[in-house]
Amino acid sequence: MTKNMTVGDPLKLILAFAIPLFIGNIFQQIYTMADTMIAGYFLGDSAIAAIGSTSSIYSLVMNFAWGLNGGYTILVAREFGSKNHQKFRKVVAAMFLLNLAGGILLTGFALISLRKLMFFLNTPAEIFQQAHLYITIICGGMSTTLLYNMLAGFLRAMGNSRTPLYFLLISSVLNLTLDALFVIVFHWGVGGTALATVIAQLLSGILCGRYIWKFYREYLPHTGDFQFDKSLYAEMLFSGLAMAMMQCIFAIGSVILQRAINGLGDIIITAHTASRRFVDIFMMPLSTISTAASTFISQNWGAGKIERIKVGLKKSIILGLIWSAISMVLVWQFGRLMIIGISGTSDEQVITNAVMNLKINFMFYPPLGILLCLRVAMQAMGQKIAPLFSSSMELLIKVVAAIWIIPIAGYRSASYTEPVTWLVCGSLLVAVYAISYHKNFQNRLAQIKAQYNTKNIVDLGQ
Repeated sequence: MTKNMTVGDPLKLILAFAIPLFIGNIFQQIYTMADTMIAGYFLGDSAIAAIGSTSSIYSLVMNFAWGLNGGYTILVAREFGSKNHQKFRKVVAAMFLLNLAGGILLTGFALISLRKLMFFLNTPAEIFQQAHLYITIICGGMSTTLLYNMLAGFLRAMGNSRTPLYFLLISSVLNLTLDALFVIVFHWGVGGTALATVIAQLLSGILCGRYIWKFYREYLPHTGDFQFDKSLYAEMLFSGLAMAMMQCIFAIGSVILQRAINGLGDIIITAHTASRRFVDIFMMPLSTISTAASTFISQNWGAGKIERIKVGLKKSIILGLIWSAISMVLVWQFGRLMIIGISGTSDEQVITNAVMNLKINFMFYPPLGILLCLRVAMQAMGQKIAPLFSSSMELLIKVVAAIWIIPIAGYRSASYTEPVTWLVCGSLLVAVYAISYHKNFQNRLAQIKAQYNTKNIVDLGQ
């Protein structure tokens, strides 16, 4: 299932890669969807509020880890595209070691900091104990999520997005089964939903690792590939930290925004949690299109196929705009039914606020699609400053809204805050890309020519 994305029709390659990835991401979201549904139907609105009140803490730590892996995977895909097999194995070895160290540090940091972060977030006293139990179990099992995402990233860097999907399907079924068993039969409350998630994630990581060992062993590092290479590790860390900081800045903004929302009371927390599940689910196609574009661009950047990069990026943005239009129609027509279905609530205030948040967010999905595609594309092409700066702007807007606007204007202003950041940051990246893309492409061609020590490379621009 390994796929060389430096040859063939760009649109077909991106779609073939994105569709399994999209389905996989949907089932990954089922982990949290199952928690919300079972908590809502069998434990009540307070359980939903407990889970939702800590979601930004989990996102803060995990987005940093996922960002690191995203940066590492860009280099793995680039070396796969350049067919530099020796460096490919060294990059994979570095990714393994860096993830091992990162997993230990991040888990320790999360567990030590949880209570302080929850107090900072103004977590209501009546749901504090439930929320603390849930997020402690989730963060304690963080390494299981890191394991799967690292191994899945290895496969996706080589164009294989199908295999991770199959293992997610299996683990999602297990997650749903364990959710029902732990909550309905054993009566373990929100702790049971968290434990079910960790066990299911562990299974997906184990299955993915077993598959790689069986079918991709020749791509795995040899003993000598684990020797420390200062320049390689510096390059890996620079790429990983740049994307991790971008993700972390986004997550910090979400934590600050969540703090402001938590201050609006249990009803708003419940409404925001229910609507956020659908915002995340419908964001998945945009995210998977951008991830597919990242792999496509990384492989072709490694091979020096500049014209293919231009075509692939353009078609990825068009796909995102099409999905944005479809999403807006679905939410405006069926938003109320969606909220009632996921939460099981009959509280009209919860339903009204959740539907309002849905409609406001989905109106801004077109600029979000452009933002996501450009952000990963520029990362894949070595432009790390502009995406990081755009994320910093996103953080600034959220801080201003959380401190001075939301406490006065209420939940409607909170609903507009994140969509406004998509519009502002997307516009910035469009401007930067338009100004700098020609120079970056020419520099890459020069690097490839220097690498092969020849001026007669005919197909570089093709």
